This record gives sequence, structure tokens and C-alpha cells, in this order.
Amino acid sequence: MTQHAGRGGGPEDRAVLLVAGLADLAVSTMGAALGTVRGLLRRSDGAELATEAGNDLMARGRLALDRCAAVPPAHLEILARQALKRRPADDV
Repeated sequence: MTQHAGRGGGPEDRAVLLVAGLADLAVSTMGAALGTVRGLLRRSDGAELATEAGNDLMARGRLALDRCAAVPPAHLEILARQALKRRPADDV
């Protein structure tokens, strides 16, 4: 594999390099995350941090669902409501 380091290589070589790069990234990220978790576990306010983290995650989830699931109102419905607001009260 090292002999192909300077060249593009075939699709198989590129796939292997891609997977190896992703694995290395995952391992280094997990190492950093574990170090952070160890530091957080040493804190005395761990329960408060866990509660805040849970609240933050729920808020993020709510925002994500609102962003993905919200259907904008129909354009004609908006125009009809605006027309009703502009019409004088005695025309109703």
C-alpha cells in the first residue's frame, strides 16, 4: 500500500485508504471524547451538567423536528387571510 502513496491508485486502493482514514479519524475523535468525559466525571457538579446536557439535547431535537416537520402554510391561504384583514368590518 505504501508504494501507491504518491499515485492515485485503483478504486480498491482508494477505498481502502478512505476507510483507513475514516477509522483513524474515528479513533482520534473517540480518544478526545473519552478525555473530555473523564474530565467531566471528575467535576463535582456532574449531575447538574448531565441535566443541562439532557435539556440541551431535547431542545436541539425539538428544533430539528420543527425544522424538518413544519409544513409552511399554503400561499393562497395566506393571501386569503390578508384579504380578510383588509376588508372593512361592515362587509363581513
